[in-house]
Amino acid sequence: MEETFDFPGDLVAAQLELHRVRSELSALYKRLPWSVVPLPGWTHTKEGGRAYESTFPDSPGWTDEEKQQVNDVRARQMELVTHIFAHDFWASCPDPVAARSALKHVTEAGAAPTRDA
Repeated sequence: MEETFDFPGDLVAAQLELHRVRSELSALYKRLPWSVVPLPGWTHTKEGGRAYESTFPDSPGWTDEEKQQVNDVRARQMELVTHIFAHDFWASCPDPVAARSALKHVTEAGAAPTRDA
């Protein structure tokens, strides 16, 4: 038997926005310097027991604008997580664990995949 969930529209919208916000945050972290504060770079070699070599360039740190941008995106992420977590839907859902898993895989079309029960 396949189990489907009739998610409220605002819950689906919040989950879809959460996907977008997490993607935005990931892209932001990838383009920012590796350290928030200015730090010198380094190189680690396999000598001394390291499994692989790694090199990090000097980090100029993040600008105040970059810090604010990260803070804003992270705050939005937290708002969405809180909205999803505290939504009234979960109180009436017979299987909230399966429903939460299905909601995480909701698509832009608004349909969550079904699962075999």
